[in-house]
Amino acid sequence: MTFAVTVRDHIMIAHSLQGEVFGPAQRLHGATYIVDASFEADTLDSNGIVIDIGVAAAALQEITASLSYRNLDDEPDLTGVNTTTERLCQLIGDRLATMAGEARFAPAHLTALAVTLHESHIAWASYRVTL
Repeated sequence: MTFAVTVRDHIMIAHSLQGEVFGPAQRLHGATYIVDASFEADTLDSNGIVIDIGVAAAALQEITASLSYRNLDDEPDLTGVNTTTERLCQLIGDRLATMAGEARFAPAHLTALAVTLHESHIAWASYRVTL
């Protein structure tokens, strides 16, 4: 049995993608993603929750704020990274996992988290990391 709590935010970015497979997306373009972060636990805490929703939302918002309204091609942390939807999921997921590992927000009973970026109403990608 696994419980999950999901919070949502969004990012608005600019970037270009490297590789012929991306066609016109090789040129600089903008993208808006809906970002879902799901926090998982096998058990609930003494309050009957996986994580405080406000705490989870604030952690996600800290990360999305650092990416929003940026040209990701100019970000030093992303040099050499093809910022595909999948890679952005991984970046956000790994940053949340780091925050959890530093006990900045995460209850000890969390077992995993997953990040989903919705590129449109018909396409999205996800990344899941075990804690």
